[in-house]
Amino acid sequence: MPVPLRRYLVNFQAKRLSHYFTDVLVIGSGIAGLRAALAIPSKHDVLVLCKDMLPESNSRYAQGGIAGVVDPEDKFENHVEDTLVAGAGICDREVVEAVIRAAPAQLEELIRWGAHFDEDEAGKLALTLEGGHSHRRVVHALGDATGQEIMRAAIDKAKSTPHLTIWEKTFTLDLLTHEGRCVGAIVHRPGYGLSIIWARQTILASGGAGQVYRETTNPSVATADGMALAHRAGAVMMDMEFMQFHPTLLYVAGSARYLISEAVRGEGAYLVDKTGYRFMHEYDSRLELAPRDIVSRAIVKQMEKTQHASVYLDLSHISPTLVKQRFPGIEKVCASFGLNLSVDKIPVRPGAHYMVGGVQVNMQGMTSIPGLWAAGEVTSSGLHGANRLASNSLLEGLVYGAWCASGVTAQLQNSSEMRALPLSAVFTPDVTELNLADLKNSLQSLMGRQAGIVRNEKGLLEAMDDLAFWGKYVVSHEFAGPPGWELQNLFSTAQLMLSAMIVRQESRGVHFRDDFPHRDDVHFGKRLVSR
Repeated sequence: MPVPLRRYLVNFQAKRLSHYFTDVLVIGSGIAGLRAALAIPSKHDVLVLCKDMLPESNSRYAQGGIAGVVDPEDKFENHVEDTLVAGAGICDREVVEAVIRAAPAQLEELIRWGAHFDEDEAGKLALTLEGGHSHRRVVHALGDATGQEIMRAAIDKAKSTPHLTIWEKTFTLDLLTHEGRCVGAIVHRPGYGLSIIWARQTILASGGAGQVYRETTNPSVATADGMALAHRAGAVMMDMEFMQFHPTLLYVAGSARYLISEAVRGEGAYLVDKTGYRFMHEYDSRLELAPRDIVSRAIVKQMEKTQHASVYLDLSHISPTLVKQRFPGIEKVCASFGLNLSVDKIPVRPGAHYMVGGVQVNMQGMTSIPGLWAAGEVTSSGLHGANRLASNSLLEGLVYGAWCASGVTAQLQNSSEMRALPLSAVFTPDVTELNLADLKNSLQSLMGRQAGIVRNEKGLLEAMDDLAFWGKYVVSHEFAGPPGWELQNLFSTAQLMLSAMIVRQESRGVHFRDDFPHRDDVHFGKRLVSR
């Protein structure tokens, strides 16, 4: 059984802490958070919290691009259908259609902010193809650094917006709730200690959960904090069994893992095994451009067949000029390991990439907790279903960020100024001395073994038992800083994920169980709720 969680991570009494008041609190500074903050009218004060420095977010590391129908030969209906197919039967069609139709306007907004997207020889937006897409519709920047460019533009815009205040190096421990309503958050800042932020409306845009796994494309800040604190506050969670694995992480033993963009295969790269055999035709007629869940499982099976730690990307048949132009960042990373992207076979294997599940939101971005909104990877919106279509993530962050801002603005017209409330948390913490690095490594290894690309009931139950044992002392501990709080957030999110994986006794999208290898629309043709 899952270990019961405390409501708050630390002891506190509101009257003994410093207080800050704002109209709108935005937790997270990726594209979803900044898009929301920038859409709040200037008559309202907005405070944006960054866990690390402002540029550091999952959004910054996005390589491929933003999917949108801008080519006259493409149609919204095509993008909708591709998204529904990738989502394996449980996307919310109304959400899919609305988000996709909003894409061109969001791209235009980024360009107005100063984002520079790559163009073709005719001066039009250059478009590439990625897995699961029927048309070339992925807009990109700096070749393979789209996230870096759009975040540069968004950050420049945010810094020049007077009613936005930005706090960097601020760890959000928990949402504050009173009589069932979100009224702000308790945070920690170096040099200031714990503080309370009182907010009339709060937008959660804290990103993903890739650090639940050891093999991941996500930066170190992606420790599922937003999902965990929303869960502790009582928010409805959904789709927690669906962690998407990206098929191609650069695999060099002993090094950090680096994402090799889907666009590399979109431009024609082959996947081959250690013998040079191109194997994808054995698994899907779409070959290397099959959706990510299919390609990831194919790679795992081929690694098992060959008893080898990776497969390889082969770009040797592609023009070196095109490779250099489209993938300068990836080329540079490969070169740092002595690999020539245009000539050498590049070792790759799958890794955790994008959390499809999260806090349940409606089409305005409203959660189940009054006063709390959410956008981006921290949410489950219904757009992705059981598997996110490539390059739909930045699009979702932009659209839902704007939708949240619209809903929040309407609510602010009818809400009064925030006041301090006599909130507190009192509990007796465990005093056992813990090795945080060892616990984190153990958790990540456990999730990789038992809750990775291929799962089964035996392994999932064993993982739950291990977490239940560790939880007896992890959950009851009161930590004094971010490493401990991140561990607790990873722990509670892993429990939610495992519980959902156990319940869904079928295989669908990114959730594959070898004890239930087939899709079961009769019993599981729906999304699962976690409370």
